[in-house]
Amino acid sequence: MDNDIKVWLYDILNAIMEIESFFDDVPKIFSVYQNDLRTKRAVERNIEIIGEALNRILKRDETILITNARKIVDTRNRIIHGYDSVSDDVIWGIVIKHLPILQNEIRTMLNE
Repeated sequence: MDNDIKVWLYDILNAIMEIESFFDDVPKIFSVYQNDLRTKRAVERNIEIIGEALNRILKRDETILITNARKIVDTRNRIIHGYDSVSDDVIWGIVIKHLPILQNEIRTMLNE
């Protein structure tokens, strides 16, 4: 695997772990997340990082299979360019449903 791709995979993994760390001291409940502006912005920033890293990976090697990679890149673009229309529900869905899958896929790829 290309060294740049490995670096980007580690960037993704670190961003996911950082998002998870935001919930070390508070319950992982939507209403708690929704009412904490700092955490929301920090999660959004990390999703931007994940989306940019995925975008770079896909440009370098289109054969790499990562579940919902294109949707995550699209979400990154939405956060950056459509900041006024970012949905807490969508971001929360990514945190709860998609990041655990992505984390497992990235760890598997890095262990190969």
